This record gives sequence, structure tokens and C-alpha cells, in this order.
Amino acid sequence: MAGLGAWNLAGAALIILLFPRSLEQCGHISLSAPIVRLGDPITASCIISQNCSHLGSELHIVWKLEAELQPGERQQYLPNGTLQSTITLPHLNRSRALLSCCLHWGNSLQILDQAELQAGYPPATPHNLSCLMNLTTNSLTCQWEPGPNTHLSTNFTLKSFKSRGNCQSQEDPIPDCVPEDGQSHCSIPRKHLQLYQNTGIWVQAKNALGTSVSPKLCLVPMDVVKLEPPTLWALGPSPEVAPPQPGCLRLRWETWKPSLHIDQKCELRHQPRLGEASWDLVGALPSRTLQYELCGLLPSTAYALQMRCTRWRLPGHWSNWSPSLELTTTQRAPIVRLDTWWRQRQLDPRTVDVQLFWQPVPLEEDSGQIQGYLVSWRPSDQAGADPMLCNTTELNCTFQLPSEAREVILEAYNTAGTSHPTPVVFLESGGPPLGRLHTMARDPHSLWVGWEPPSPQPRGYVIEWGLGPPSPSGSPKTWRMEHNGSIAGTLLQENISPFQLYEITVTPLYQDTKGPSQHIYAYSQEMAPSHGPELHLRHIGKTWAQLEWVPEAPELGKSPLTHYTIFWTNAQDQSFYTVLNASSHSFVLRGLEPSTLYHVHLMAASQAWATNSTSLTLMTLALEESELHILLGLFGLLVLLICLCGAAQLCCRPSRKNPLWPSVPDPAHSSLGSWVPTITTEDTFQLPSLRDSSMPPITKITVLEEEEKKPGPWESNDSSGTCGLPSLVQAYVLQGDPRVPCTQPQPQSGTSDQVLYVQVLGSPTGPGPGHYLRCDSTQPLLGGLTPSPKSYENLWFQTSPLGTPEPLVPNPEDDCIFEPLLDFPLLQGLRVSGVEGLGGF
Repeated sequence: MAGLGAWNLAGAALIILLFPRSLEQCGHISLSAPIVRLGDPITASCIISQNCSHLGSELHIVWKLEAELQPGERQQYLPNGTLQSTITLPHLNRSRALLSCCLHWGNSLQILDQAELQAGYPPATPHNLSCLMNLTTNSLTCQWEPGPNTHLSTNFTLKSFKSRGNCQSQEDPIPDCVPEDGQSHCSIPRKHLQLYQNTGIWVQAKNALGTSVSPKLCLVPMDVVKLEPPTLWALGPSPEVAPPQPGCLRLRWETWKPSLHIDQKCELRHQPRLGEASWDLVGALPSRTLQYELCGLLPSTAYALQMRCTRWRLPGHWSNWSPSLELTTTQRAPIVRLDTWWRQRQLDPRTVDVQLFWQPVPLEEDSGQIQGYLVSWRPSDQAGADPMLCNTTELNCTFQLPSEAREVILEAYNTAGTSHPTPVVFLESGGPPLGRLHTMARDPHSLWVGWEPPSPQPRGYVIEWGLGPPSPSGSPKTWRMEHNGSIAGTLLQENISPFQLYEITVTPLYQDTKGPSQHIYAYSQEMAPSHGPELHLRHIGKTWAQLEWVPEAPELGKSPLTHYTIFWTNAQDQSFYTVLNASSHSFVLRGLEPSTLYHVHLMAASQAWATNSTSLTLMTLALEESELHILLGLFGLLVLLICLCGAAQLCCRPSRKNPLWPSVPDPAHSSLGSWVPTITTEDTFQLPSLRDSSMPPITKITVLEEEEKKPGPWESNDSSGTCGLPSLVQAYVLQGDPRVPCTQPQPQSGTSDQVLYVQVLGSPTGPGPGHYLRCDSTQPLLGGLTPSPKSYENLWFQTSPLGTPEPLVPNPEDDCIFEPLLDFPLLQGLRVSGVEGLGGF
């Protein structure tokens, strides 16, 4: 077994090492074209030779393009015994791809052969061919644009020849110039050229799909010569030559030595070193002069200068710009207006201390650079040069003058000279003052100051501002002069910071005098109070608490308080608050609950901010025992009074007698008798049958109760044969449409809440039976059995002498009057005989 296993291992190794190599020698790929245009079809065939019979009889060739399987078109055996598979790719959209012919070998694909497919475009025509004759390298350098990428290896060749005509005929060929890979320029050496003879030049591009050539260029090498740029130098001062004027520069240049024999013209351009200004070009300069003075520049400004040259009066190309030369223009005397202001302080009766301020205002764009200022004073009795008081680079100066001095001279100077002298006259205060002075903060870094212009109108104003107290008195201040005397305010934006107190001074200036200065203090933005007042409890009761606080003293730079807000919270986290004005110093909390803990705090607010004071915790007083007893007694009396009122209402209102069951009408206490006039006892009470259709419906029937201690003629009968009624019974019948309201006056009944359904006809003590008539009422009838009425409320049931109830059965003779009332609830369950059509209940 060990020998068999070793043989299997060796056989597998032999198959792995030898069979793939033998497979690679079995297949071969043939292409219809190795390179095609991008997007064109391409056909390939794979042939397995006869000497590969060990592969088996059933073979299947598989195609792969890169890593993608491709279906083969057909697979067939040729007459010579070889197996051939063909594939056609309809569109080759890749510039380079690897096509593989594979065969299934075991569980994998074995590559038999591979071929590289290439696709691209024919070369485009080169264009923009141009040539320059470089005298430094002594060669003619030509460059061109190759056109779009062909995706194929393309070779460019610069071809040329010598010609005596217009390059129509070729005389002497010039060796081809082949550029390096990826480059689109090439140089022809001077030894192959005639500098003053026509030369034909073109570019040829060639790859596997075709060849293209550029248009021919016919030129004379010296006509395309490109000179080297000159070298610039600054022209130094000379005793024979005056110094340059302000805003002017002097320079010279040297041309390139190999081009000294060539007539040239040059161009100069300049640009300020500071800023983003563009280059300014100066026209053609003859190269023979080799020097030039450039004027019209800004004084005391550094400039960069460059120059280039070309052939003069002959064709040629401009040289490159020379390296920059940096020069600075000369200064001019300052051209400025000096605005001045001063402060004076009397030291002694003969000496005055003067602090002079000034601000330069340029009058032109190139007004000159200022290097310093001179302050001088000439006494009226002294001739000659003015004595110097100050020579400074600052914008202020302090000096002393005699008390009678009224004017000094101020000048600005630089190396080019001094500005126009500015006389400073110390004016006396004698003009009218300003009107109302006011300020307003626009934002944290600006303040608007306004005033009412005086009359007459001043020629200008001086506005000063600086930090107010408690800053030291000598702290620097900012000032500005407004030359427009008609304005009524100005915006201060310099040296303004929030949370600082500023002192602003405005002084009007007149022709020969000035007005008195006026001051105002302002903040551009104020801070919130540093802390709120401390809250104290002064008095407390069971339902109130009195609070007080001491307002804080006003602070500089802090916004004044506008209001207070008091917040208090009980133990159930219910919050309350109230707002008080800034003049309040105390407040009483009312509506508190006895013996309850409260948290109180005070918030002080201003226009800028708000801040909280210290919190306060308090507890209201508890109720005393006597007060608690009184409250409980009052509460008990109130409850008792409510109960008595409710009971009285239930007892006094008939409709509320039995609220637990529906109300039953009381026939014995009817008020219908008061609706109609009384009928005499002699009148007969006859009613036709209720079934008579000609009889109007009976809507209201009532009787009057029996009068006490009067004989009742129950036995009397009507001789006419009609049904008789007891003489003591007075019946009233109201006939008509029940939907028509009664027009007779009806007296008010004392029991207006009672609703009668029926009235009893007859006497409860008489021998005859009682009769019942129903009232046409809108009160709904009872649907079910209800508790039986008492004996005096319903005469239908009476008590016999033996104590048993006996029904009062109606007389059969009364059928002509009473019809069965089947829908009356008190009659349900009763059986009445002798009534036609009644039947039994």
C-alpha cells in the first residue's frame, strides 16, 4: 500500500509539471489583424494539432477576453485532423486586450495560447507648426501639436529640404529630425541650414493604421531668429547730468553680444512692487541709445522693470523678457493740507504752555512721502530765520511761547523739500456756543454725536474724544476736524471700544474766533450690573410676607437698572412672579398658604443684561388653635345651611316630592274646575256616545267636589230617558278641537305644577258608582304599574265596612255618557261590565 501511495503522488506531480507544458504546445491562435480601429470587429481562430491525441477525443475549446468568458462561434475538425474553434468580436472597444484560447483540464481551464489585441486610430494631421532660429544654440527649433491620442505607438519625424524658390522644388535634402518619445519639438543643427535660403519643413506622423503629414512650412532661417533678452542696469548719478525729477527713473541696458551686428528694437514694461497693479508697457526703444529715462511714476515708489528686443525693420521674433530690475523713484515735496488743533495752559503771566496737534490730509494721489514735521515761530520784532520749536515725526508737539504769541508755522518735509507752510493761529473763545449736544451708540465700536448748529454758521468743528473718568487726565485723545459747518453730527469710529466711558468734546470754529467747548459722556455698549441687591425678609404672616432690598449704587460702565422681577416657588414647584419698576425697594407677597415653605429670589435687569440676587427661603406662620376652631365651625354651619336649603327645596316643590319614581297625577286635587263657569244643578249633563262621529272630540272634562253637609239627590232621574247625574255633581265639559288653544280667561291655579289625566264624577259617599273622565293632557302616561294611590286620591277603590276594598262599578245606565278608557293607566287590570264593546280587562 505504501508503494501504491508513493506512485500516485509521483504521478500527480508528473501530470502537474509536464501536462500543462504539453498543452501549451498543442494550441495556436491566429488573428485576422493584429491591430484594428477602435470599435471595429476582429476574428480569431484557435487550432489544436494532431499530436495532441492524449487529450482525448471529446474536446471543447473556451475563449476568454481578459477575465471574461466569450462564446465561440463554431468548433470543427479540419480534413488534416486538427480541431479548430473560431470567435468574432463584433466591437473591440479596448485599446489593449489579451485573448486566450483555453481547454477544460480537470476542474480548471488550461490556457493553450494567448494573443494581444490592439485597437486605436490612425494619426491625426499635425498642426500649428512653427520654427525659431536660436542664435545661442545655432539651431532651428520647430514645434507642433500632435493632435488627439491615437492609443497606438505613433512616430513623428521632422522632414525638411533646401529650396531656391518658394519651396516648390527640392534641391538638397536635410536629414530627418526624430524627436524623443513623448516630445513634439525637434532642432535642426546650423550645419544643415543656409541662414538666408528658403527651407521647406513639415512633420510626418505614422503608426500601424496609417500615416499623416502636416502642411509644409517655407521659411528663411534668419527671418525666424529669436534674440536673447538684454541686461538692464540702473543709471547712476553723474556730475554732468542733473538728478532725475520726482516720479522718474533712469536706466540703461546691454544687448546680447552675438546680436550686436543686428539692428534691434526693444520694449520696456514696469510694475509697482506693492499692490496688484498690472504691467504698463512702454513703446519701442531704439537699441543704439542703450539708456532711457522713465517718468510719470509715483514718487518714492519701488518698481520692477523688464525689457525684450527683436530685429529692427526685418522679420523676427521677440526675445523673452529680461530678468526684473528694481528701482525706486525719487521723492517730491509733500503736497498736503495740515489740520491743526491745540491746547493752551498758562504757566505764569508771561509764559504759555502749548500742546499742538495736526493731521496730514493728502491733496493728490502722489502727494509725496512725509519724513517729519517742523514747528517754528517768528517774533514780530525779529528778522531772519524762524526759531525752531519742534522737529518731530509724531503728530503732536508741546512747546512754550510768550503770552503775546498768537501764531506758529507748521511744515511737513522729506528729502525733496518741504510742504507749503501752514499758519496756526491761536483763536480766542468769543463765538456763540453749540445747541443741544447728544450721543447715540450705533454699535459696540462706534458712537454718533450730534448737535444743534449755532447761528451764525461756523466754518467747521473740532471733535475730541477719549476715555472719561476715572482714567488719568493726561490719557491720549483722538480728534477730528470737520470743515463743513452745516453738518449737525458725525460718526466716531476710531478708538471706540465697548464697556468704556468716553468723554466727547465739540468746539465750533469761526472765521477769527472759536466757540466754547461742550462735553458729553457716553458708552458705545454698557455692561450688565455686576450683582443684584441683597434680598431681606422684613415681616411675615400666615398668608403674606414683606420683602425689602437696598438698591446698589450706580457703577461707571454699567447700564442703569430698568426694573426688578421677583420669583417665588412653593413646595409643589408652582412658580409665581411679578415685575416692579426700578424705584421699588420693597414688596409684599400675598395669597400665600399658612405653614408653607417658599423659595424667593430677586432679578435686577437693565437694557444691557440681567443679574440675579441672593435667594431667600421663608416659611409662613401656622394657624392658631382658636382660629382653626372658628374656621371649622363656620364650615360646619355652611354645610348645615346648604343641607337645610336642599331639604326645603325638595319638600316645598310638588314636582320634587318623589324624585325616586315618576310623578303620578292627583285627580282629587284638580284645578280644571277653575277654567270654565259653574253649571247649575238644574242643568242636565248629557253626553252623546263617544263613538258618534258627528260629536266633536272631548278635550277637557272636570267636576267639582261635593259640598259638605248638603243632601245629594243621587236618586233623581231624568224623565226624558237620558242618563242622569247626581244633583250635587256639577260637570263641566269643554268641547272642540284639542289642538285649538282656549280663548276663555282662565284663572291661575294654586297648584300649577299638577297635571290631571282624569276627574271623578260623583260622590265618594254616595250609593251610586263613580265615573271617570280623561283629561286631554300632554303629560306622558305611565307605562307600567305604579304604587296604588291612597283612598282619598282615587275613588275607584273604596273600603267596605268590613275593611276590604270594593271597586266602584259604574252603572250600566251610564253607557250613553262614558266610553271605556282603555288607555288610562289606573284602569288597567280592572274588569268593567255593562259597557258596549269594552270586553274584559
